[in-house]
Amino acid sequence: MSELVDHAPRSAPLRGSAAPSLRQALPAQLPALRARALRLCRNGAEAEDVLHDAVERALRFEASFREGTNLRAWLQQVLYSVFVTRCRRRGRELRALRALGDDPCGWPQGEPRAVLQCLTPRLDRALDALPKQYAATLRLVDLGECSYADAAEQLGVPVGTVMSRLFRGRRLMAAALTGPVACAA
Repeated sequence: MSELVDHAPRSAPLRGSAAPSLRQALPAQLPALRARALRLCRNGAEAEDVLHDAVERALRFEASFREGTNLRAWLQQVLYSVFVTRCRRRGRELRALRALGDDPCGWPQGEPRAVLQCLTPRLDRALDALPKQYAATLRLVDLGECSYADAAEQLGVPVGTVMSRLFRGRRLMAAALTGPVACAA
């Protein structure tokens, strides 16, 4: 884990003398951080991920550490914040997956069948003008009647990303379609 300190991002300039002392003292704090991560996660691989993210976050926000305060307590709080953030994210993902089972648009039973055989030229142009990720998601879910889970699997993205792309894609389509109507000659 000491390699985390050596390869720390250095995008922000170091401010004052707090930054070098944090970087120098961090390796000595890693065993205690690792032990706490293991107690919180109860899984070695997940604990290493939490520890890695916590060290990365501590180095990214090293300017917020005040010299003369308790570095160990600050690092422990950063680690705990990373752990809580991961738990909340996992909870949101599980709730989203459970909601998909109750989604009437998910059509979990039977073969999906496309209701729309073809789009009007105006709708087709508006859909083609969208960024690719939004157009692909709209075609799968709204036109192809795929469930969110199936669309996520086909696109290789999380279910939450599918829902987000649907929301944004639908807004972009609505904006494109509320513009002036061009008559086809």
